[in-house]
Amino acid sequence: MAEDRRRSQRSPARRPRVSAQAGGGWEGRRFEVTVGPVAHGGHCVARHEGRVVFVRHTLPGERVVVEVTEDRHAGFCRADAVEVLEASPDRVERPCPYSGPGKCGGCDWQHVGHAGQLTLKAAVVREQLSRLAGLDVPVTVEALPGGPLRWRSRARFAVDRAGDPGLRRHRSHDVVPLDDCPITVEPAAQAVLGRRWLDAGAVDVAVDSAGVVTTSTLDRRGRTQDVQVLRPGADVPEEPAGRAQRSAGGRDWEVEGTGFWQVHPAAADALVQAVSAFAAVRPGETVLDLYAGAGLFGGALAPGVGAAGRVVCVESDAAACAAADANLADLAQAEVWQGDVDAPGLTELLVDLGHPDVVVLDPPRAGAGKDVSRVIAGAGPRAVVYVACDPASLARDVAAFATAGYRLADLRAFDCFPMTAHVECVALLVQD
Repeated sequence: MAEDRRRSQRSPARRPRVSAQAGGGWEGRRFEVTVGPVAHGGHCVARHEGRVVFVRHTLPGERVVVEVTEDRHAGFCRADAVEVLEASPDRVERPCPYSGPGKCGGCDWQHVGHAGQLTLKAAVVREQLSRLAGLDVPVTVEALPGGPLRWRSRARFAVDRAGDPGLRRHRSHDVVPLDDCPITVEPAAQAVLGRRWLDAGAVDVAVDSAGVVTTSTLDRRGRTQDVQVLRPGADVPEEPAGRAQRSAGGRDWEVEGTGFWQVHPAAADALVQAVSAFAAVRPGETVLDLYAGAGLFGGALAPGVGAAGRVVCVESDAAACAAADANLADLAQAEVWQGDVDAPGLTELLVDLGHPDVVVLDPPRAGAGKDVSRVIAGAGPRAVVYVACDPASLARDVAAFATAGYRLADLRAFDCFPMTAHVECVALLVQD
């Protein structure tokens, strides 16, 4: 037993975690760096004295003074650019007064012109596909209508102990109180910001296509306390009488007031168009729509398979399933199944369903994962259309599909989240 313990202690798998003192002791230190390439997560990469420095509030090629904000690892530290010595041509004045080093962490690229933001996001998608999937893929990020401000139709604002709403600093629980948020549509910002929310931990807010503002107050444990709606032209909020209304793909949709829907007003239409083009469904085909939400993609594809076809939408959230049932009630070929999308459940579902012709999946930020990806590939669909809000998760799952005989045949990327590092991708995977 003693020998076993000694061997275990020497095993690399049991090395102690690196403590804060294992870094370089640089926290609070300032120095100059020349900034290198953009990286996934809203920062760029620089090097100083042999260490990697992940720098926010900068751009590739700039010469800046950084202040180290976090130094917990031996190999790298995190820093903010606090002074710009040589600026990139893409640098602009921030339109939001709350953005900048040590301020609100809600946006990553307020200091970058919109065209420059698209270039940065394309570089990140390319790098992730190269590093994690071994692919060299040209990427263009497409702008959506409306510009980079006042696009956010759904948001969650944190509330501090005094009841003031705002957003958190980057990698912090500290709340920065806000009077306005320039990326949020004005009715939503006005409904939450600039007032007190005593005893609340957060406030969710959403504006639907009819201009109805829904606010949902959460306590400090994340439990819903109260839901109110404010209709256009009204001065007094009221209890919600039904679901929020959305429009996309030539259809009207119902969702829970602050429930999941694409945040950018133009995103749902853009994604439906891309998914429909990649899926190219045919009469009589079977479509499996995973992580279906309120049924957006399944509902858009159902008319194409016709009366002889079948669309099965799978969603875990009960409220979203209820909304999908209502949204797809006029489509006899569409079904809604409630359940988690995991490998065992999906395998069981495919026994009942048979082999789908097309699979559409829109997983959460963590991605579908290799097990689910391989089950889908094992079903042999002629097309897999993957909607991804995180390029790293997409790249990992593309690699998993590749091991099961599927290749990336096409890719589109959309700037659904201007001023932030986030980008939405739609990928087409086909059998090799």
